[in-house]
Amino acid sequence: MWLFFWKDFLDLIFPRNCPLCKQALFDFEPCLCTVCQGTLPRANFHLRPFDNELTSKLQGLLPVHRVMAFLRFTKKGKSQALLHLLKYKNKPEIGEELGRLYGLSLSRQGFSGLWDVLVAVPLHPLKKARRGYNQSECFARGLSQSLGIPYQELLERRRFTDTQTNKSRLERLTNVEQVFVLAKGYHASGLRVLLVDDILTTGATLCSAAQALLEGGAKHVDLATIAAGGH
Repeated sequence: MWLFFWKDFLDLIFPRNCPLCKQALFDFEPCLCTVCQGTLPRANFHLRPFDNELTSKLQGLLPVHRVMAFLRFTKKGKSQALLHLLKYKNKPEIGEELGRLYGLSLSRQGFSGLWDVLVAVPLHPLKKARRGYNQSECFARGLSQSLGIPYQELLERRRFTDTQTNKSRLERLTNVEQVFVLAKGYHASGLRVLLVDDILTTGATLCSAAQALLEGGAKHVDLATIAAGGH
């Protein structure tokens, strides 16, 4: 009885609200309300993971396998709002919730047994310390929860890079060239990897990270992001 009283008291002082619509959350809603979950701009690239606009975008950059994204990115849309909250407003729980929801969708489509390990594109340690977390890792941990696939920090970012925003495709590719290496003590030999990031625009960062895994012996590397589309 006292436990419920204390919870009600905390909810009164620190109400839990949906970050998108600001409505109060029910106990069964961990982060996003049910209405906002149902109106997310889901992209459904996983329905044609080998042949979609994302795989076409990455042709020639690396051996393309499956390429997927949970949401379609649009300026001033829900996907942009969620990414902004996740990256700049100290809301790591949004990344985990989006990963959990996408993992449930992938699981229903039979994707659960396709990968041995989940890997997130790493931030530079200085940037991670400044933000307090890696938003892509949050997404990966949510996917791991729903898919039952372990998450491992197989990659390290060995140098600080400028932001990719406002860079041309060629500039983005050059900016992240040979940035990633396998983390000390880890290997990727024979692994089927699902590599995840927050957003796919040109794909330069993801391709650079995937290349490091392939050079480390990964059997194949599939790509998944929270959102994809043009800015």
